[in-house]
Amino acid sequence: MADPVWFPGDVDATNVGRFTAQHGVADFESLRAKSVAEPGWFWDAVVQHLGIKFRAPYTEVLNVDNGIPWATWFTNGKLNAVDTLLGQPADREAIVWEGEDGEVRRWTYGELAAAASGVAARLREAGVGEGDAVGVFMPMLPETVAGLLGVMATGAVFLPLFSGYGAAAVATRLQDAEAKALLTADGGYRRGKVSDMRAVADEAVAQCPTVTCVLTVDRLGTGGNWPEPSDAPLDAVAVDSEHPLFIAYTSGTTGRPKGTIATHAGFLTKVAEEVAFQFDVRSDDTLFWFTDMGWIMGPWEVVGTLANGATLALFEGAPDWPDVDRLWSFLEAHKVTVLGISPTLIRAQMPNGDEPVVKHDLSSLRILGSTGEPWNELPWLWYFNVVGGGRCPIINVSGGTEVGACFLSPHPVHPIKPMSLGGSCLGLAVDVFDDDGKPLRGAVGELVCTAPWPGMTRGIYNDPQRYIDTYWSRWPDVWVHGDWASVDAEGDWFLHGRSDDTIKVAGKRLGPAEVETVLVQHPSVIEGAAVGIPDELKGEALWCFVVLKAGVEPSDKLRGEIKALVADALGKSFAPSVVKFTDALPKTRNAKVLRRAVRGIVTGDELGDLSALEDPATIEAVKAAV
Repeated sequence: MADPVWFPGDVDATNVGRFTAQHGVADFESLRAKSVAEPGWFWDAVVQHLGIKFRAPYTEVLNVDNGIPWATWFTNGKLNAVDTLLGQPADREAIVWEGEDGEVRRWTYGELAAAASGVAARLREAGVGEGDAVGVFMPMLPETVAGLLGVMATGAVFLPLFSGYGAAAVATRLQDAEAKALLTADGGYRRGKVSDMRAVADEAVAQCPTVTCVLTVDRLGTGGNWPEPSDAPLDAVAVDSEHPLFIAYTSGTTGRPKGTIATHAGFLTKVAEEVAFQFDVRSDDTLFWFTDMGWIMGPWEVVGTLANGATLALFEGAPDWPDVDRLWSFLEAHKVTVLGISPTLIRAQMPNGDEPVVKHDLSSLRILGSTGEPWNELPWLWYFNVVGGGRCPIINVSGGTEVGACFLSPHPVHPIKPMSLGGSCLGLAVDVFDDDGKPLRGAVGELVCTAPWPGMTRGIYNDPQRYIDTYWSRWPDVWVHGDWASVDAEGDWFLHGRSDDTIKVAGKRLGPAEVETVLVQHPSVIEGAAVGIPDELKGEALWCFVVLKAGVEPSDKLRGEIKALVADALGKSFAPSVVKFTDALPKTRNAKVLRRAVRGIVTGDELGDLSALEDPATIEAVKAAV
């Protein structure tokens, strides 16, 4: 394994360093061990240290009377997450937003509270209250954050919906949760085009008789009924610690989406802790994650940033439009200090070269974040050296919607190796198991968790058995996450892809990202996707789909060059069986390649949930290539 390339400076000056010292713990590794062995002590200490506000104190931190899969947290406590998220000086900057057209808006915490109060009042007038579901189908606007807080304040449960969904996908989720209201916008801008969200929302609501209230932001100038800010106090209702905060729907291969349930106390505490201790966020920071509210990182950045009193940066549009440097210009203009992206987004930016990045002053950056899928070394080093100038740690985290945050993460108090996820998050009993359910080191195995944590989903909405079957059925009281992972001799953790994405050629596992990094090293290739296709001889054969640069014509010679490139880099046994040329690859708006859909096109299997697909034409492009 590679040696570390980033080393911490003043450990005692970090948030987690101060926490460690205040509790008399010798060092970070001792803190990690203590947090896992004594979860009650750790999470109570986090609540106190970060100032998580409870209206009525809890009498017990963790209760497992109903079994580990159904653990509950902060027993008998009463709170509303809004109290913590808006518990900052009214004049402190809460949000900076930049539209694709260059418009910039800034809101203070006081202005955000007033906007949330207006939303809450209007929802209450419409009869929305504790336990009611409210869909949030919106672009990343300041009003979107106000909408989330307004829903929280009423004790209702928000449903974060991907802003690129079609009507059927929105309706399915509203129907499943029996939503009573929908927050939306008339549309937004992306790559110079207008998205007509109002039409999608209207079509979806027409299929959902339970929705009786629709509030619409006027983003495009076509009119709306979004409530004005209110001077009245927000008047957030106190709810039980286990009261649902939101239901986030994850995509499945088949069947209806899974509604994962996050709670007021659990999600708030876990995410506030991660953003404070893993990303070292403080009140003078500005955090930006390239995301959509329909991905878990949307609620994550809202809750984590505001809980730590920092500024949340929001961005409308694509990272490379109208110019390839749009993202880097945004970071410079708003002096972003904590940046989060997906590895795929970095891979997509690398062909543009270093110049679009280095021409901007990114000296404000001090922490780089990433999640979404495994890294491979070349893009990781480009992110570290070109974007971060070799100064910033890459806090590469992994978890999931149903995890309610992260399982694995580096912390800015120990050296970081390329692509590493550091180790288990504080308070998380994470392990790697072999096929017999035994701890495994030095080889690839199943990523598992053997104890509960505050952010874990409280089941799958309206389907408790599906929850048990999905996560807890392989080994007793062990959460099986569906990721391949390994731990090296120095204790550093690495991911190797989802179980359903990992390619197994002649018994050897191969992460698709490893192949895709090699593919884009060819001077004619812009981007690529690697998938495993059933093969009688090898078990799975490696198929590669590549998008060529403008003006480059497909040819057998080029196909041979690409095969040889992969074989030289990864070994002859991993030479692609097939290389296909396509005009585009199917991706989500968060820049994640939908490999399952690519594989399904080849095999004839179901393509899975395509509701987050940015451009349906990309599916036809891959079909044409097969």
